[in-house]
Amino acid sequence: MAIKRVPTPAGDEAWLVTGYDQVKALLADRRLGRGHADPDNAPRFSTSVILGKPHKATAEEENEKHAWMRRMLTPAFSAKNMEAMRPRIRQLLDNLLDTLVEQDQPADFHEAVSFPLPVLVICELLGVPPQDREEFRSWSEAMSTINDEQKSTRGFANLWAYMSELVARKKKNPADDVISRMIGQNPDAREQEIAQLSAGLLFAGHETTVSAIDRAVVLLSLHPGQWRALKNPGAVPAVVEEVLRHRSPLERRSGDSGLPRYAMADVEVEGTTIPAGDLVLLGIDQANLDDQHFPDPAAFVQRTPNPHLSFGHGFRFCVGAPLARVELAETLDALVTRFTAFGLAAEVSALSRRTEQLVGGVAQLPVRWTEA
Repeated sequence: MAIKRVPTPAGDEAWLVTGYDQVKALLADRRLGRGHADPDNAPRFSTSVILGKPHKATAEEENEKHAWMRRMLTPAFSAKNMEAMRPRIRQLLDNLLDTLVEQDQPADFHEAVSFPLPVLVICELLGVPPQDREEFRSWSEAMSTINDEQKSTRGFANLWAYMSELVARKKKNPADDVISRMIGQNPDAREQEIAQLSAGLLFAGHETTVSAIDRAVVLLSLHPGQWRALKNPGAVPAVVEEVLRHRSPLERRSGDSGLPRYAMADVEVEGTTIPAGDLVLLGIDQANLDDQHFPDPAAFVQRTPNPHLSFGHGFRFCVGAPLARVELAETLDALVTRFTAFGLAAEVSALSRRTEQLVGGVAQLPVRWTEA
């Protein structure tokens, strides 16, 4: 069965959908979203302020807000604009790798490269001053805590307050950054709306990419044939897509999990009716392992095509997908260009995980290398 009832981390019940075709269809279904008629009494996914519970909205209000958000962001995060960012991303990456190789081996790749790179990139795009980025890091990590509601709420409140001040400053003194352009192109938008959107961007623009970069290092360490294949520059995009499709080999969370959405009307899946108001978990990880669409799904190989659902599908397809792809591609290309050998310095089973964070991933990633 591609649908079943499961408990959430918060202890409530949800519908988990795992089949590729079903998940793909629901990702594009406007009857599912983050809105709910009675959010205070709705089933919860977790105690995190991020995706933990719904907000009060009808399906019409939800879809209108989403359309507004996409109008605000799509121009800035277009594939063309993100391609233009490649040289700057590579410069930031080379600087981080310079710092990495100055350390004794093994060194922590997560702390030296995976974590700071997406933070630097998204903060630079949005116009966050360099001196404020370390504070942002602590707020972002607090926001995504899944088992401490007060900590998560406090992190979001601090970040939103900061972004409100930043938006107000940029309204008076605009610069060449995404926040200033959103203000200039949408003069009728309220400052708080832009601040909330910017706070969400700061979080979404780095957490998942950090995890993907770490996952790439782990997967390439376990599959040296794909590391060698990267020496052909034409192989990089295919390896990037396979990294995006795969779950981390060290992921031990329950398979009964997924992207939380709420049914804003009755929805039928494989003959089962999901009542309006119920929580639905879209099992993207499980869908990406559906052998009807991915032969030998556990294998880490270059696939053409690779129609994974990691960025969603349809009208909710991730606005930040072009940026994440460029960051991951530049990281892989930089590693294979700079090092003749590179990989984990510990067994996968020995790696420490970020078990309290919504996105998961690793807390440290010890690596060794041989420079070219």
